[in-house]
Amino acid sequence: MRNMSAWPRTMASLNSSNYGNIICRGPKIAIYCLVALILTNTAAGSRTVGESFADLAQKLLPSVVNISTTSVVKDRSASPQLPQFPPGSPFEDFFRDFLERNRPQEQRRSTSLGSGFIIEKSGIIITNNHVIQDAQEIKVILQDNTALTAELLGRDPKTDIAVLKVKTDKELPAVSLGDSNQLRVGDWVVAIGNPFGLGGTVTAGIVSARGRNINSGPYDDFIQTDASINRGNSGGPLFNMKGEVVGINTAIFSPTGGSVGIGFSIPSSTAKGVIDQLQKFGRTRRGWLGVRIQQVTNEIAESLGLTKASGALVAEVTEDSPAEAARLEKGDIILSFNGQLVEEMRKLPRIVAGTKIGKMVPIEVWRKGKKIALEVAVGELKEEQVSLKKTPNKNTSEPAAESEIPSLGIKLAQLNEANRAKFKLKKSSKGVVVTFVNPNGVAAEQGLKKGDVIIEVAQTQINTPKDVSDKIEEVRAEGRKSILLLMERPTGIGFVALRIGKG
Repeated sequence: MRNMSAWPRTMASLNSSNYGNIICRGPKIAIYCLVALILTNTAAGSRTVGESFADLAQKLLPSVVNISTTSVVKDRSASPQLPQFPPGSPFEDFFRDFLERNRPQEQRRSTSLGSGFIIEKSGIIITNNHVIQDAQEIKVILQDNTALTAELLGRDPKTDIAVLKVKTDKELPAVSLGDSNQLRVGDWVVAIGNPFGLGGTVTAGIVSARGRNINSGPYDDFIQTDASINRGNSGGPLFNMKGEVVGINTAIFSPTGGSVGIGFSIPSSTAKGVIDQLQKFGRTRRGWLGVRIQQVTNEIAESLGLTKASGALVAEVTEDSPAEAARLEKGDIILSFNGQLVEEMRKLPRIVAGTKIGKMVPIEVWRKGKKIALEVAVGELKEEQVSLKKTPNKNTSEPAAESEIPSLGIKLAQLNEANRAKFKLKKSSKGVVVTFVNPNGVAAEQGLKKGDVIIEVAQTQINTPKDVSDKIEEVRAEGRKSILLLMERPTGIGFVALRIGKG
């Protein structure tokens, strides 16, 4: 763009000083000037994208808000110092356990910052669920620094979207949701938000990729952009050049904690339906089929007579589910659902979730070497249908027993009250906590530390150390050499890929 933007300046200089004289000097010069004029107009057309985003930013900034949340948390950090004992003294463990159990609890106020945007003049605001999660008080700060108390209308953890409502006597500047399906890789986009508490920050970049799966949930379909996104941008809008919201900035890939040019936004095509349902019902109503699926590999496709690896392999059919009623069977490969092709496994949950509840839809499956047509009445997904049974600890005041995972070089423990206090974890944290890291192990190579929480392993939610070891063995049996972990760390939630060592 630098070379192209130089053209208008060069040609403007020519036109202003010599153009009037040159066109009178003969036909050849007139032709040259005509060519120059065409080039000038062509270059001028590129300026709408290449030279400045100032007009667009000025128009959009008032519709972007800062989100400030306050929560009350228990602080057990203040406690008496452990008496000094000779090395190896049995009293050391005794006093440590005693003081841990009797450490005084104090409440403290915790604040966090994020971003959001206004979609209705009456005061409807969109942000991320993780921005307002566990908040006792939510404040929305407008561009003119007006602070308004917000009411939570609804939130959806699976897509990380929340809808807020503020009361105001004046109309607020609202923006509209655009069609993210029209985005192409390479299109310009603009992000506006509140990074590091610096409100009203505008950054620009391009769409780097579409349909990204970062293993944050079952409906991943992220827009990837190199527009600078940092902590505090979460919940803010990603605009196209028409000033329409095409994404909600949600996550970044960052080994350093700051922007490295890889940011992820929830596409507006996903957000529209969720926002509408949260406004109407205060929750999200999703379609439910009732199957456990897995990826169709080249080897599986070949063994079942498919010409290419596509679709979703049914590994299990839930009892009393719509899938069972439709006579889906274990081993079927779902090729299409409601007329939409299932090119890969992860597309099916998104299609089913977005289908109208109660609707009778066609399904095409591959069974025993041929295609079969079925019909299914889509059910409604209930939280209890995907929840996992939890084994309660008999004594939550004692730290849970540790389990060693030699292949990763770590020790893990189940989350309970004592471990949450010991490692200063959130009440909302789920998974297992890292209690020891072998400095020579594969986990240490990737920077895992004591107090880190493992939420998912290989895209599967886990609740016990045994879940982790079982998943590792499952992945190893598939011949894979690495495993993806979803981690909660002091710097935030992110993904870590670990090489599987010898168990």
